[in-house]
Amino acid sequence: MKEVILIKYGEMALKGLNRSTFEALLIKNLKKALKPIGEIEITRSQSTIFIEPQSDEFDFNRALEKVKKVFGIAAFSRACVANKNIQDILKKAEAYLAERLKEIKTFKVEAKRSDKKFPLTSPQISAQLGGYLLKRFPHLKVDVHNPDEIVTVEVRDFGAYIRAGQLAGAGGMPVGSGGRAAVLISGGIDSPVAAWMMAKRGIELCAVHFASPPYTSERAEIKVRQLLEKVAEYSGEIKLAVVPFTEIQEEIGKKCPEEYFTLIMRRFMMMISERIAKDNGCLALITGESVGQVASQTIQALAVTDAATEMPVFRPLIGMDKEEIVEISRKIDTFEISIQPYDDCCTVFTPRHPKTKPQLEQIIKAEQALDIETLIDNAIKGTRYSIIE
Repeated sequence: MKEVILIKYGEMALKGLNRSTFEALLIKNLKKALKPIGEIEITRSQSTIFIEPQSDEFDFNRALEKVKKVFGIAAFSRACVANKNIQDILKKAEAYLAERLKEIKTFKVEAKRSDKKFPLTSPQISAQLGGYLLKRFPHLKVDVHNPDEIVTVEVRDFGAYIRAGQLAGAGGMPVGSGGRAAVLISGGIDSPVAAWMMAKRGIELCAVHFASPPYTSERAEIKVRQLLEKVAEYSGEIKLAVVPFTEIQEEIGKKCPEEYFTLIMRRFMMMISERIAKDNGCLALITGESVGQVASQTIQALAVTDAATEMPVFRPLIGMDKEEIVEISRKIDTFEISIQPYDDCCTVFTPRHPKTKPQLEQIIKAEQALDIETLIDNAIKGTRYSIIE
């Protein structure tokens, strides 16, 4: 029996004259996600994308797991294909849905007829299929309000499609439709969630991680790679830049007032990330900061940090509390990795009494003790790149 995957998209349908561009990008992302599973043919019609395997060995279960993580999809389902005549629809529905219908007690049928040449109306299709299934599965009852299962028939220009229920997609917009940005990624809970949230809005990701050996271990970098691998399941491949940060932190520790350590460190991170972002075609930076979560995340401190860069800084977590962030981290399977006990550079040289309401002029004056350009150049020269998939 011939099967396909049906994909429905949500807000993309509101894009008017630009919709075809978004559809093409979504199809490109689907092809890339499903390439390891097997050859497919993809067509689109009336806000639905049809994925048709080209071999009998195609692993539908594995494919559905991939589709579930592709941004831009509101819902998806596995369906069988029938000829556009009611007798074939009835027989295919019985055979295709038999195992599921044996497990439930109540159902209802929904029909959608986009091919107006089909001789039966949508209510007539629903009535005929519902009556047929009741005869074939006598234990079933119809419940139009709260059924155990909804059987759906879609009659379209080039075929009829039968399915039971559908699964929720990842939502959002296709990755790449919103431009490219660089996310500052630590080993904590917040930054992977921020990366995922911006990818959901169509942003293609680069990542910048700051390593401070011997204060941070190789395990900390491995942890970051594992986090990005989880995000990449949704976003597609991510280019990772690992920046050597030890020299900068040691210089700050030697020459700057202790209360400013974290703020000056964050400003260096922003300046270096901006350089890397521009070199990689990024138009913005992304961080996992949330107002008030730590001392360096007060409004005053964030303003001082942002003054170090000319790029827009996206902070998707800015108004969220920790419980909300943790909930998302569990959903995308990064939480257990994030809580592994391998410290990142943000925990190095932490001041005992950080400045919570800093003045930019004070910070700039403190930074004058540092050779900023040389320190940044050295860090850029020592940066290592890799691709996370």
